[in-house]
Amino acid sequence: FPPKKGIGAALKNLWAKEPVIAVSIGIAAVALVSPFISPYAKYSGMINRATPYTYPGRDPKITPKYP
Repeated sequence: FPPKKGIGAALKNLWAKEPVIAVSIGIAAVALVSPFISPYAKYSGMINRATPYTYPGRDPKITPKYP
């Protein structure tokens, strides 16, 4: 990479030399960012906060005989 040319020039150089690595870096970036912008993450978090950890009808002190 040429020094101090900017991110755009570095990406263009990477794409010219190693397009497979450039695509894999792009896929990894999308995979890291998508959970934070996904509405699924928002609503699953809301459901997890609203769902109680213990449910009525079963005594947690008694362990079942089946695994």
